Amino acid sequence: MKQFRVLVVDDEERILNFLRSKLRVSGYEVVTASNGFEALDQAQAQEPDLIVLDLLMPRMDGLDTLRQLRTFSAVPVIILSAKGADMDRIKGLELGADDYLPKPFNPDELVARIEAVKRRTEPTDKRRKPDLLHLGELTIDFRSHTVAVGNQQKYLTRIEWLLLSELAGNAGRLLTYEHLLTRVWGPEYRDDVQILRTWVSRLRYKLEGDPNAPKLIRTVPKVGYIMDVPQGAAGPGAASL
Repeated sequence: MKQFRVLVVDDEERILNFLRSKLRVSGYEVVTASNGFEALDQAQAQEPDLIVLDLLMPRMDGLDTLRQLRTFSAVPVIILSAKGADMDRIKGLELGADDYLPKPFNPDELVARIEAVKRRTEPTDKRRKPDLLHLGELTIDFRSHTVAVGNQQKYLTRIEWLLLSELAGNAGRLLTYEHLLTRVWGPEYRDDVQILRTWVSRLRYKLEGDPNAPKLIRTVPKVGYIMDVPQGAAGPGAASL
């Protein structure tokens, strides 16, 4: 069986060497890059299954690297950010990072985060969903993993799709923060409400006519979210086409 390949990007050689050893012992194949330019080259040449990306690097920082990476690859990315650098962390998530870990970090936690991403990329949910779901102007095709608002196709990242799929598959039902975090990210994220809010905001921006006055994904303060079913719309129990 092919080993899960991780690309580690950091300008500090001691961190690269340490993580290379740690991740290899944990069963991963590891490739490294010391700056953004190398990272982009390695991402194309090595086709990693996941990238661990430091944000603070010379020449090309992690945010610029991630921005360019997303023009040709949807590979999962875990960003490493300086403790307290909340704006950089949020920007990284907005650019399509899957997770973040503040420096300094526990290497065992990094391995746990990588395992969580692996689980998300190998979905095991066998619950029956309709092939096609209409919620007002929103059309979700569960067969092709495509989404359209009216006649306009919307590109969703993997996390956005998983989150939308969970909300839409339970349209009309209140889903708690803990439920969504556990289903989409894993049980170790059950208390990380901020990451959920960030991704819900991204979904609203792509799917709602007015993200600041959402009509599809409704917030229930301090509890969770509901994907509302417009009157006359086909709900999640609709028959397959």
